[in-house]
Amino acid sequence: MDFGFYYRPAVNRIAFFYAPGDGASACCYDTIVSESRISSYIGIAKGEIPTKEYFGSWRSFPATCDWSWQETQPVGFTRTYLGVSVFEGAYPYDGMRIVPGWGGSMFEALMPDLFVPEETWGPNSWAINHPLTVAAQIHHGLVEAGYGYWGFSPSNTPEGSYAAYGVDAIGMNPDGYPSNEDNTFVDNGFAGCPGHHPKPDPKPSAYTNGVVTPHASFLALRFAPDASLANLAKLESNFAIYDKWGFRDSVNVQTGTVSDSYLSLDQGIIMAAIGNALGGDMLRNAFATKQFHDALQPVISIEQFNASAGDRVAPLVLP
Repeated sequence: MDFGFYYRPAVNRIAFFYAPGDGASACCYDTIVSESRISSYIGIAKGEIPTKEYFGSWRSFPATCDWSWQETQPVGFTRTYLGVSVFEGAYPYDGMRIVPGWGGSMFEALMPDLFVPEETWGPNSWAINHPLTVAAQIHHGLVEAGYGYWGFSPSNTPEGSYAAYGVDAIGMNPDGYPSNEDNTFVDNGFAGCPGHHPKPDPKPSAYTNGVVTPHASFLALRFAPDASLANLAKLESNFAIYDKWGFRDSVNVQTGTVSDSYLSLDQGIIMAAIGNALGGDMLRNAFATKQFHDALQPVISIEQFNASAGDRVAPLVLP
């Protein structure tokens, strides 16, 4: 497969095609905290995409009023990497600064890390942002929403169908990836922009019918092993979510309704995380060969995210 076929120099990004009519329209994944960055990694490692493409995606959207449809105003600075100007934006959340994904889901942030040692190759970027993403998921589930459980990522809806779940406050999507079926959102406003004033944060009582998926805890296993295992054990103990085929895909933690499905994608994530944890990073070692490392690590290593634990008073990862 030639990944270079998808590269569009005009926007310095990979384009993924769809055919609404004439088939000529193209749509790009615009954000770096997205599962799609694995395509950039492969294309760069194969020499089919220029290395500068890695810096073509948004870290966050700009902090100007033209972009005030975002629910949170980012903070950041601009740096140049390989001739590409990058706004290193981040969202303030619970005393932290986090580089957001589109929806604030665990899958967007951490799926590529199953294959690529991002936190090792990016000591000033992914090594900081990944633990913060996990901390944000834990904080949202246990404190902000008060579910008693955490782990929000696209998954089967317990009552049937499929939906995208996440932590809305660390997602750029103006419509949010909610953590619950009742679509409880935040709106932090945009300082200085007309008509974009912050709204009061929802109280925990507003977060009803929260949906937790086990695969999110497995994605977090590397960065918060004790918290991840404790969360999974609590899910298994309190709901009929685990049987001979493993974890069912999700649970409504208010009603106790458990999905009757096993999604192959999410089971694959679980198996990959277990393989890495118990098999000495076996999946990473098979994927990130020396050739892959030599092509990609120098690119990832030069970046500095505007991500930080900041003035957060609470422990980075809650028990």
